[in-house]
Amino acid sequence: MNVIIRNIPNTVTCLNVACGTLAIVSASRGSQPMWGLTGFEWTYIFIGLAAVMDFLDGFCARMLHAYSNMGKELDSLCDAVSFGVAPAILLFFSMTECGAQEWTRWLAVVIPVAAVLRLAKFNIDTRQTTSFIGLPVPANAIFWIGYSAMLLGGAGAPAQWYWFLPILLFESWLMVSPLKFFSLKFKTYGWKGNQWRWLLIVTAPVLVLCMGVPGLMWLIVAYVCYGLFASGK
Repeated sequence: MNVIIRNIPNTVTCLNVACGTLAIVSASRGSQPMWGLTGFEWTYIFIGLAAVMDFLDGFCARMLHAYSNMGKELDSLCDAVSFGVAPAILLFFSMTECGAQEWTRWLAVVIPVAAVLRLAKFNIDTRQTTSFIGLPVPANAIFWIGYSAMLLGGAGAPAQWYWFLPILLFESWLMVSPLKFFSLKFKTYGWKGNQWRWLLIVTAPVLVLCMGVPGLMWLIVAYVCYGLFASGK
């Protein structure tokens, strides 16, 4: 029984990478119909489910006191697929769909490179217990979901290289940057000490209701801004 309990968080983590793999397969289908939605729409859903699993595996580990070095390494490996490779594939096929310059599509490879560097730094950095140094990789994936939806919605300008290249480089740099970002882990649920978390939680539905899926891109922009204010930079 103890063995089963210890492996519950790892099982949830494996569901993370399963969702990430399904996101990659779905992205390759592009705008083709797939179980009532387009391949892109399923990609958004699968990456979102991977993010939920990424939250739940840590929650299960804390609740069951089932921490392990294997779980830590497994989490990073799964995150690299779900929040590094999957958004890169999504971006590649989204830009293909909207007719972006061919050479710019291949720049999507920068995303998983920055993501694995971010994850490797996280694993050896003992300072990142209650906050993050560098943009968390799930936030990176959410940003590219919003960007993809904006492209596919007919906003052609962001696909042009002079828009896309600085956005890509800046977003990738954020993951490996020394900037501090708050986590969404609550020790208490009061306003004091959690004001930026609560503000982000309120911002999320407002942006999505007003803008749809592209609002997720602006949600991460808000998170970056809130993080800068919260850290006093």
